[in-house]
Amino acid sequence: MNGELMSAGFLERRRIEARPGWSRWLVPPAALSIHLSIGQAYGWSVFKPALEHGLGVSEVQSALPFTIAIIVLGLSAAIFGTRVDSRGPRWAMVVSSSCFLVGFLLAALGFYTSQYWLILLGYGGVFGVALGIGYISPVSTLMKWFPDRPGLATGIAIMGFGGGALIAAPLGNSLLTAFGGNYVAADPANGIAEHVPDPAGIGLTFVVLALIYSVFMALGWMLIRVPAPGWQPTGWDPSAVKSHGLITTNNVSAKNAIKTPQFWLLWVVLCFNVTAGIGILEKASPIFQEYFPGTTGVVAAAAGFVAILSLANSLGRLGWSALSDRVGRKNMYRLYLGVGALLYLAIILMGDQNKPLFIVCAIVILSFYGAGFATVPAYLRDLFGTYQVGAIHGRLLTAWSTAGVLGPLIVNAISEHQHEAGLTGPPAFKTAFIIMIALLIVGFVCNELIRPVNARFFEPDTGAAASARTEPARSTTERTARG
Repeated sequence: MNGELMSAGFLERRRIEARPGWSRWLVPPAALSIHLSIGQAYGWSVFKPALEHGLGVSEVQSALPFTIAIIVLGLSAAIFGTRVDSRGPRWAMVVSSSCFLVGFLLAALGFYTSQYWLILLGYGGVFGVALGIGYISPVSTLMKWFPDRPGLATGIAIMGFGGGALIAAPLGNSLLTAFGGNYVAADPANGIAEHVPDPAGIGLTFVVLALIYSVFMALGWMLIRVPAPGWQPTGWDPSAVKSHGLITTNNVSAKNAIKTPQFWLLWVVLCFNVTAGIGILEKASPIFQEYFPGTTGVVAAAAGFVAILSLANSLGRLGWSALSDRVGRKNMYRLYLGVGALLYLAIILMGDQNKPLFIVCAIVILSFYGAGFATVPAYLRDLFGTYQVGAIHGRLLTAWSTAGVLGPLIVNAISEHQHEAGLTGPPAFKTAFIIMIALLIVGFVCNELIRPVNARFFEPDTGAAASARTEPARSTTERTARG
């Protein structure tokens, strides 16, 4: 057995098949180590002021590295989704870790040399590939380990991604301050002089972040395991799973899934829910500073606001998604989209008159934003079955790419235009938030239109037989030897 194990390559799926008795609860920490790391993307707003004042770029340009990263995330998830399913999570995690390191080092070089295009290539392009490949692998792996609790499983995995800024925002802000890469606006009343960021200090921040996250991600790909073919949780009976309404025990291939109206309706639902959240999250720090400029230590307070939103984003992914196992995915999206629109309306109406209520509304909006990501893989499982659900999820994430353009573009372009017209604070963002409300309403309608998938799209052999086709055949000895 040991000889067979050693003959398997380090990155091969069979090398990481769990031996009998392996606890599935050891897998979530591996998934979290990857998702917490690539979730650094949600801390980008901390770097926007440094980029704008250190390299002299516009608001829209400072959002572009993040926007490109999200576009590449969706494209790489769609392109490599089937390969991730076949190669296994360790391969995907190592590739993601490598792209993370290279992307951040390229971005650091861009700051050192004041070459904006290198920042776009490193953070937007190469780091974007790390996001796409690193995002889908833990999700599909945990769904295989937790077939009895798909909402909880996807919530656990995707919670880490949403919580990335909880670490990245304060860590990035501290490193920028330590290396002289932060921007501080002048405040003569309090004797504070303007501090223009040093591009070299920003670059050094990215180098340190690359090294820290590389070590953390290595823990994930060392620990990850996949269940052996035919494994199922003790006491779980697949035949007892209800098969009515939107939940099916049949399977649809990734090729056929994109031919169904359900896929494209859910694509719009995810796209517009993400657009509504990403618009405020990507610009969270500047929005807070404009709404409440009189706050003591406003820069640090804004970084704290980003961290709070990240926590809400993260906890929403776990809490709301787990609740979807009880009340259903469609009902949860009714909550995300309908109540989300009302919360945006509340922010518009109250302006900057009530800081605590503004923060509460933003927190709930971001919890819905994160929950939308965490609930959608289980929604896909309900509609299309478990066969190739990872590849289907990868294709659906092109909706995230689109939202990654729409959200920042709407908020940044409109706010920049309003700033040029002399408007600041709430009036500068009112039009953008009205557009968000309209998008959420459209998403709500699309969710209502989702119905069960027509039987003509089902695979001829379903259930365990179809699932087994995604795993290479191997001997009983091999399956029990893998640790």
